[in-house]
Amino acid sequence: MTHPAYAALSATFTRLYRLGHLSAIAGWDQATMMPPKGNAARGAALAELQVLMHQTLTDPKLRSALDAAQTEALDAFEQASLREMRRAWDAANSLPESLVEAQSLATSKAEHAWRTQRPANDWAGFLENWGPVVALARQEAQLLSQARGISPYDALMDKYEPGMRSADIERLFAEIKTWLPGLIRAVRERQANEPARVPQGPFPVERQRALGLAVMQRLGFDFEGGRLDVSTHPFCGGVPEDVRVTTRYTEDDFTRSLMGIIHETGHARYEQNLPRAWVHLPVGQARSMGIHESQSLAFEMQLGRHPGFLAHLAPLLREHLGAQPALEPENLARLYTRVEPGLIRVDADELTYPAHIILRFEIERALIDGEIEAADVPALWDEKMRAYLDLDTRGNFRDGCMQDIHWPLGAFGYFPSYTLGALYAAQWFAAMRRETPELDRQIAAGELQTVFDWLHTHIWSQASLWPTETLVRRATDEALNPAHFRAHLEQRYLHA
Repeated sequence: MTHPAYAALSATFTRLYRLGHLSAIAGWDQATMMPPKGNAARGAALAELQVLMHQTLTDPKLRSALDAAQTEALDAFEQASLREMRRAWDAANSLPESLVEAQSLATSKAEHAWRTQRPANDWAGFLENWGPVVALARQEAQLLSQARGISPYDALMDKYEPGMRSADIERLFAEIKTWLPGLIRAVRERQANEPARVPQGPFPVERQRALGLAVMQRLGFDFEGGRLDVSTHPFCGGVPEDVRVTTRYTEDDFTRSLMGIIHETGHARYEQNLPRAWVHLPVGQARSMGIHESQSLAFEMQLGRHPGFLAHLAPLLREHLGAQPALEPENLARLYTRVEPGLIRVDADELTYPAHIILRFEIERALIDGEIEAADVPALWDEKMRAYLDLDTRGNFRDGCMQDIHWPLGAFGYFPSYTLGALYAAQWFAAMRRETPELDRQIAAGELQTVFDWLHTHIWSQASLWPTETLVRRATDEALNPAHFRAHLEQRYLHA
């Protein structure tokens, strides 16, 4: 039986996916290869592409097709696909074309300027470009809020975490805050008697890159369908058929770039293993950014900092960087589980990382809801860094509120996804250990296929077939349960 309305919708969303492909690759080039003077023209071209995609999604014919498809005898997969199509349609039709274009232009300008303003500690210059990004994000939030009947910040967060609300995030974060500070103190007291050797560089970029490529290969990255490059802020972009991973290097410390590569490889494996037969449809794409971050953190935190995995990697490190005591397995485990509050989120250890996310969540929610203005952010940042991590960031905008790419890109509502991802990742590994009690022995032996197979079966192959809560229950037989995250941290940092 044919379903003409659903077929027409599939053709339209396939076209949108192909336009998105071009946008993704042009955006990757903008961040990695494009010469500085090309930014204005690239920003205009990307804005034009966003407008074209918006026009396609807001064509009145699409609404008629969605309504008609609702009456067709669709199977379960097609019904799920239609649900995701309507979600995309709802979001686009809540926003005017002029706002979509203005946001694309403003974020291109702000992000490009941020690359030089951040190293220069130029808050005043950054604020001049960022102010319009905030104003436009507030407009978007108000329009989406009115259309969906939820708060402005929740309306933005819903783009990244469908169905999740800030009240849910508050409950999770409030629970974490009851036990995390005490755990951090206990671990730091324990580690005071367990010093770690610091690897002695320099570590030439070429050797770090070769090491990163070798580790990506061990982790199953398909180099026929992706590549590794350098950008100001590490990311995983492109499309499932052509995944672009980036990192950044410093010659005095290889540890950060290596974990950055492992993190982004987790994102990449998810993308590369989405179901190709329907990846061109919304139902075939990543479920949420929390689920996406659960893949990167499954690789970086659960697997990448696992003592058995580090012991397995130690010969690779010696091969590419030379032999020294700091690269022995026991010391690597100490290095990568060292708990010490720091200024930079992407370099944070596993225990202090949630504090960075809670801080950003509280600030950006107040900003979008109009409780504070963009100019107020540095003072609030300083206050919360002192309260949560006992660190002083006064006057240090570079390593403070300007450090992340998300805000110049207008990605308000994204940050909670990182801690959600850490919670999900701990729950994935708890489920794996129930099914495979010898998992830790396998990891220590370099046998990682059990991990990859579990993720493929329960996460990668499912794409957006299920609402997030259903996906989690099907994978682990329970709803999101933060107790697994606490148990993981206590086991690794106090009982190992």
